[in-house]
Amino acid sequence: MHAVMNDVPLARGLRGELKTMARDAGAVFAGQIAIMGFGVTDTIVAGRHSDLSLAALAIGSAVFITVFISLTGLVTALLPVWAEMNGAREPWRVGPSVRQALYVCAAASLAGMAVLLHPEPILHATQVPQDMRPVAAQYLAVIGWSLPAALLFRVFSTLSQALGRPQLVSWLQVIALAAKVPLSVWLAFGGAGVPEMGVVGCAWASFIVQWLLLALALWLLRTQSIYVPLALWRRVEPPHGPTLAAFARLGVPAALTILVEITSFTMMALFIARLGTSAAAAHQVAANVTALLYMVPLSLAIAASARVGYWRGAGNETMARAVALRSVWVSLGLALVLAAGLLATRSWVVEVYTTHADVALLAVQLLVWVALLHVADGAQTVAIFLLRCWRVTVAPFVIYGVVLWGVGLLGGYLLAYRGIGPVEPLRSPVAFWMASACALLLVAGLVQWLLRRTCRRAVAGSA
Repeated sequence: MHAVMNDVPLARGLRGELKTMARDAGAVFAGQIAIMGFGVTDTIVAGRHSDLSLAALAIGSAVFITVFISLTGLVTALLPVWAEMNGAREPWRVGPSVRQALYVCAAASLAGMAVLLHPEPILHATQVPQDMRPVAAQYLAVIGWSLPAALLFRVFSTLSQALGRPQLVSWLQVIALAAKVPLSVWLAFGGAGVPEMGVVGCAWASFIVQWLLLALALWLLRTQSIYVPLALWRRVEPPHGPTLAAFARLGVPAALTILVEITSFTMMALFIARLGTSAAAAHQVAANVTALLYMVPLSLAIAASARVGYWRGAGNETMARAVALRSVWVSLGLALVLAAGLLATRSWVVEVYTTHADVALLAVQLLVWVALLHVADGAQTVAIFLLRCWRVTVAPFVIYGVVLWGVGLLGGYLLAYRGIGPVEPLRSPVAFWMASACALLLVAGLVQWLLRRTCRRAVAGSA
């Protein structure tokens, strides 16, 4: 089988791979947009409710996203592992591996809920204004209980993507969005015997929908034929030290890398909050647009990781390298197109989010830097995911830590509040977005170089 794979002409095989990636990335994108619709819905609902609700959402969602996205790195890093098992035609190895991943989810849930249910030290350390803290803490107290369901659903989605069936995940996410929109509106503004809860109502809507998603995922795992060869529904084995150690070597650096990346942006929300309600609200708009745009390179990164992992499992390093490098160029091209579109339509985009003139004026300025930042995202996101296929995780973590924290977050803080050299403090969220965009461009250059070096070595080693 491996010989046949290696005899496939590279050009013809690559064309087929690009079609497969486009199909899978499209499915992933549809699902990711649906999930991002959660945040868009809450941002619009909170913005229509009050400035305080929108500012509290910016703070509460920053804390939740930091915890949730970082912890999901422990699970999503396993995508190439399961994709390689699929490529090697060894489905019987997947079931035990997935069951061991449940221990990872349990530990991650306990750690994450400890933070989300007790956010006061974070809110105090980042000097969030007193009037915003109670509402943000109430928001986190509700949404924190959705974390176990969200992490378990991520196991399902990672497994399905590794098997080349992201469509199953996307359908569930679209259904979840259809439930989330009316629930958020109803619980935030009240009605039919339900009191007005503001942004806390949005948190309750997310809680309900996350557990609904998990229930639907379990139903698919029991009924869909694609999962039968994996033998998932067997007794959970005791923790297996070597397997969990391998997960840790891959997942912990990946999770720390994501933690650095996400905190370099979510900490911005907490630092910007001291500039006032308008600044926090404008930042929330910019952060939401950034997250929406990020879904494009993220979707391509997930699809590309599954295909690269498949070919590595099949023993074809040449095809794995070709797919990896081509997917990076596709991602960068799409990023340039989307950035140009955002620059041309940024005033209209802001009008969708807010009717408050002060917030809108500041948000339009921030979206200029969002466009530049997205170009960097297009170049670096796919590269970071693909490096995990070759188990390269520590170097990206170091790059992210030094550049995104040192140049991006620290540089933005100094530029906003202290000044740098002859530059006076800007006292504006623009300072943070400017520094972050520049830092991410530097990261993109470094991880691109690292990916190309890794691919060359892998091909040379397989010759």
